Amino acid sequence: MKISEIKPQVYEMAERAEERCREAFARIDCRAQINTGKVMRAFQDNRVSDSCFAGTTGYGYDDLGRETLDRVYAQVFGAEAALVRLSFVNGTHALTAALFALAAPGETVLSVTGLPYDTLRSAIGLGEEPAFGSLKFYGIDYAQVDLGPDGGPDLPAIRAAAAREKVAAVLIQRSRGYGDRKALTVEEIGEICRAVKSVNPKARIMVDNCYGEFTGLTEPLEAGADLMAGSLIKNPGGGLAPTGGYVAGKKELVERAAMRLTTPGIGGECGASLGQNRLLFQGLFMAPHVTAQALKTAVFCAAMMDQLGIESSPGIDEERSDIIQMVKLRSPERMKRFCAGIQAGAPVDAYVTPEPWQMPGYDCPVIMAAGSFIQGSSIELSADGPMRPPYTVYLQGGLTYESGRLGVMMAVSAMLDGE
Repeated sequence: MKISEIKPQVYEMAERAEERCREAFARIDCRAQINTGKVMRAFQDNRVSDSCFAGTTGYGYDDLGRETLDRVYAQVFGAEAALVRLSFVNGTHALTAALFALAAPGETVLSVTGLPYDTLRSAIGLGEEPAFGSLKFYGIDYAQVDLGPDGGPDLPAIRAAAAREKVAAVLIQRSRGYGDRKALTVEEIGEICRAVKSVNPKARIMVDNCYGEFTGLTEPLEAGADLMAGSLIKNPGGGLAPTGGYVAGKKELVERAAMRLTTPGIGGECGASLGQNRLLFQGLFMAPHVTAQALKTAVFCAAMMDQLGIESSPGIDEERSDIIQMVKLRSPERMKRFCAGIQAGAPVDAYVTPEPWQMPGYDCPVIMAAGSFIQGSSIELSADGPMRPPYTVYLQGGLTYESGRLGVMMAVSAMLDGE
């Protein structure tokens, strides 16, 4: 299927959808303007210059660009310090380094948003036999509080669990991940932080911030979290960062995460940037705008699904705290057609038909549609999900709203072809 084959009725649906999205789009554009101003101030305050774009090799000592970028990220996210590195291979890697910064053997990490995202479970050591090198492997225990019936934080249960003697760290997952739950707003994250600190002032609170950066006007550190982490091939990389992740928060905890990333005694002092600094700076500069494009794509998808009578979340006018749009397709065939349409609407590998496969870190086959310039880049338009009931696909990204709109229209056309 090609763009030229989109059905006329789908174009008509798209026009109706955009009429319904007008107010939501205006709110998104307003936030993007404010967040762009925040990023611009950080660039100017930290004297970003052309010399910051030169790369280092070998050990990477005295890398002006890397050190300046750390300060820029810290200012943008309201942190004491930040660690922004290409050597984080993905978001899970950055999150794992952050988790090891929070607790010592014999202490407990408490997840207060239910079971973490699939790939993080292995890093924690969940399962019958903890993975080699996981938190549990090193004697760090794990406990969990599920979200409340409304999908929000269960504050009384969180207070009770956080008060336990060995709880040294609390993990909050902001995004819905592969779950039938809503993304937490920064305000809700603040409520959790206050609940935890009221019974356990020494507990260190970490937020898995993947998919959430720049969707609102504030970030979790400004609401009371001690540490947060995420991926550069999601929101903050702006579609330009070729790989990497970040950790930001209290200086002591960021330094601990750096020791986990490299080695004790070296931490963040080493790590060659290999000529990639310009892409990391430029990606962050673009991030508020690109995140807004992804949000618009998600809102448009919600409006299109509504016309088809397909359940999706968040709704058109709901508050959004991540870039993910959950679409319940209710059948494996419809899920395959949706993903095939997204793939066919991509600028890269549009001729490929996605098929479910057993991805590392997942307990069932996963289907992924992602015709991206950067492999696995979630800020570029993609759709994926585990092949298990209720056959829910998770749409995210869109470097431009115009291309994201076309991708969603292709997905709708593909589904209509199969009806």
